[in-house]
Amino acid sequence: MILDVDIEHEQGAFALKASFQSNGKLTALFGPSGSGKTTIVNAIGGLVRPDHGRIMVQGRALVDTKKNIVVPKHRRRIGYVFQEGRLFPHLNVRHNLLFGRWFTPSGERKAGFDHVVNLLGISHLLDRRPSTLSGGEKQRVAIGRALLADPQLLLMDEPLASLDEARKAEIYPYLERLRDESGVPIVLVSHSVAEIARLATSVVVLSEGSVTASGPAAEVLRHTSVFAESGPTEAGALIEAQVFKHDEAYDLTVLQAKAGALSVPRLLHPIGTSLRVRLRARDIILSLKAPEGLSALNVLPGFISSIENVEGASVDVQLDCGGDPVVARVTRKSVEELGLKPGLAVHAIIKSIAFDPEALGVTGGENM
Repeated sequence: MILDVDIEHEQGAFALKASFQSNGKLTALFGPSGSGKTTIVNAIGGLVRPDHGRIMVQGRALVDTKKNIVVPKHRRRIGYVFQEGRLFPHLNVRHNLLFGRWFTPSGERKAGFDHVVNLLGISHLLDRRPSTLSGGEKQRVAIGRALLADPQLLLMDEPLASLDEARKAEIYPYLERLRDESGVPIVLVSHSVAEIARLATSVVVLSEGSVTASGPAAEVLRHTSVFAESGPTEAGALIEAQVFKHDEAYDLTVLQAKAGALSVPRLLHPIGTSLRVRLRARDIILSLKAPEGLSALNVLPGFISSIENVEGASVDVQLDCGGDPVVARVTRKSVEELGLKPGLAVHAIIKSIAFDPEALGVTGGENM
């Protein structure tokens, strides 16, 4: 088990009681402000000492109050990347990166400088000062500095929160490579469903100091009721697909998933690239028959596997489309008028707006 957390902590009027385990490459802690996300990562990193409980990282006890174990933060081998890069302004990028080396004995250094630089695409920045870097570049350098300390775990506390959409789009591919190629497990704090859907392999959902859901990202994200505080229709299904071909005539790319073929706006990825595709519940329309005369290019046949009641006028309809789970959020009135029930054959019509850049991310092939 990569991460095993079972802690209780009181901080003023706030009480945290969190218990979860994760074996994922990138574990996302998700929840609104004040839910306990940052308190948990600070406890893992040694910035907060929990009142009770234990924290295990890759089988090593960092905290166990019953055994009176509290490993000092400088001996935990935990990397930490904050919302701001926190680079040393008087040092260039190269020396900011090398600063991470000082925390690891020379005989224990495994991360190669050139490998980390190439992984994060920052070789052209080495002689520049932090004041000349964009927000996304600063964050990549901060990540590189943390990796060069050879951590057993990398904590990232909302590293994209201060970036605009263009800078986020710039850094997403590097975070995907970091997840899939660095060999260092990551804990990412986020309050963005789109962000965790693109990056996370495991998700822990927090609300008012308690864990309300945890597990593989694909499983947690398809239960939209879990994300009620942030807007339930932001959630939906995650499926794996591969780039099958590029349709140059119409500037489209065809993806192949178990559910079927999906046409999306033209991608730059080569044929064969594995992608995770986010199908938001709000972007799915259900039909009892194969539709005709529609502009929608993507129609997936399937069967209703379950219908989950949620509060209000809406219902989550879970589908099995060729082995891929898909979820549609429809009104209770539609369920009644269409006679929707488990086992019924339907067609999932996916709106064309579903496939924006946030909905498509590269994956190293790990189960989500």
